[in-house]
Amino acid sequence: MDTDFIVVGGSFAGMAAAIQLARANRPVRVIDAGQPRNRFAAAAHGFLGHDGRAPRAIIDDARRQLLAYPSASVIDATADSAAPVDGGFEVVLAGGERMRGKRLILASGVVDQFPSIPGVRERWGTSVLHCPYCHGYEFLGRQLAVIGVMPMSSHMAQLIAEWSPFVTYCANGIALDPEQGQVLRARGIRIEHSPVVALGGVAPALDGIILADGTLVPADAAFLATQVSTSPLARQLGCAFDEGPLGAYVRTDEFQETSVRGVFAAGDVARMWHNATWAAADGVSAGTAAHRSLVFA
Repeated sequence: MDTDFIVVGGSFAGMAAAIQLARANRPVRVIDAGQPRNRFAAAAHGFLGHDGRAPRAIIDDARRQLLAYPSASVIDATADSAAPVDGGFEVVLAGGERMRGKRLILASGVVDQFPSIPGVRERWGTSVLHCPYCHGYEFLGRQLAVIGVMPMSSHMAQLIAEWSPFVTYCANGIALDPEQGQVLRARGIRIEHSPVVALGGVAPALDGIILADGTLVPADAAFLATQVSTSPLARQLGCAFDEGPLGAYVRTDEFQETSVRGVFAAGDVARMWHNATWAAADGVSAGTAAHRSLVFA
């Protein structure tokens, strides 16, 4: 084997796992494609001790701290495939390089699947947002909108009303249950049923949501819950998945081990709900459990 542990993903979950292993004085290699999900956001919020810092700065600090341990290394590359081999696992990188490890930790995160609405991508992470706990405070009391992309989007509209009394739910053509509509109206949330056709303002700023019927909904920020996709590695390895409202995620036990013995998963790839703190905590669980799995093998 080339190393004891291979960690795929160099963001919050992957780094948190790797530093536990490095502190156990075990050889660990982190494969980092350099595409963290939060790269579009100027600041991370709600992450203890780092509130308001740039996500990239947090990750860069974590990398420097990890590499202070002689047993740790980081490889800037994309992992294309993974398979069990000789009692461990082999990962093939995009350039064709192969490496083998006794244990494998998947912390590759997820990729947001954006709705086909012009202007969403250009504003993602700045004025089009996915998490009110991460970004809602910065828009307290301002004009906010929620764009419907799934039936559960109406629940997000109800939640967003905690941050502002000026909320519009743009159902975007998605049917709204009459009872849920009554709940939204009782909270003072305006409802628009016409499909969203465009976003107004000069990106990355936002000043309104343009609907198919010609309505302009004033909005300083819009929230939407994207569907997400995961790296193919877990499926290649035969890991079991569970289905959540945002898409499939890797099934793990209380120690972050997947249904494939010796493969662990941490962070957004293995969670129904996503948050930087949860990702880091999952990484700690995965790293320490992967280490114990070797000690007590």
